[in-house]
Amino acid sequence: MTGITVVGITGAAGRMGRMLVELAARDPNLRLGAAFERAHAPQLGQDVGVIAGVGVLDVPLVSGEHLAAHPFDVLIDFTTPQATAENLARCRVLGRALVIGTTGSGLDRAMVEAAAREIAIVWAPNMSVGVNLCFKLLEIAARVLGDSVDIEVVEAHHRHKVDAPSGTALRMGEIVANTLGRDLRTCAVYGREGQTGPRAREIIGFSTIRAGEIVGDHTVLFAGAGERVEITHRAENRATFAGGALRAARWLAGRSPGLYDMQDVLGLRD
Repeated sequence: MTGITVVGITGAAGRMGRMLVELAARDPNLRLGAAFERAHAPQLGQDVGVIAGVGVLDVPLVSGEHLAAHPFDVLIDFTTPQATAENLARCRVLGRALVIGTTGSGLDRAMVEAAAREIAIVWAPNMSVGVNLCFKLLEIAARVLGDSVDIEVVEAHHRHKVDAPSGTALRMGEIVANTLGRDLRTCAVYGREGQTGPRAREIIGFSTIRAGEIVGDHTVLFAGAGERVEITHRAENRATFAGGALRAARWLAGRSPGLYDMQDVLGLRD
């Protein structure tokens, strides 16, 4: 779609929300039409540009309960599974497109798929362009290396992250498992302790680090006889996720109903 895309941002007073506001305000192809927060958030009524530190944007922060009263083409949601489910229902009624960057296991996929029959949705566990390129590289590596290697996924995030492993790490494991014809539900091992015995080849192992202010590191290790291949992505700041989400919003505006991900946005779908 050409022209200006009007975006709404939920959780706009949070860390990711403020970054989205800042980058949207700089993008000549976007206009920030609305900014939302939870009911009773202390910043309600304030100009969201001032909250984000970019100056007055004449966009007041309002409760998500009033989403229908404010203009936007695409809503960007990096909140919680419960809040995202509520925003999904609102967008479905309004016929507005939705970019979902919310992580965690509480968002019902069937509910998202049902809504995607009526509205356009981009849903991805990680909006980073680099991470989504890594997803494609993992598929290639798994296909080439096959069952001749041991596979481990190592991820690290800041001390405030509440879910583990990260949604990105799980998606990496799913991509590898699907490429190899395995079921991640039965072949995943999450951490090890004590006398674990020899490693089975079909296992895909996960290790989690939570420390300090690490924005997000992910490595998938393919270890074979005499060599190993590591595919790594390190996020230096949240701008990488926010930038990807805004790119997704521009791509999504005017699309037909359907459930898309960042592979579609980036043209990486086979």
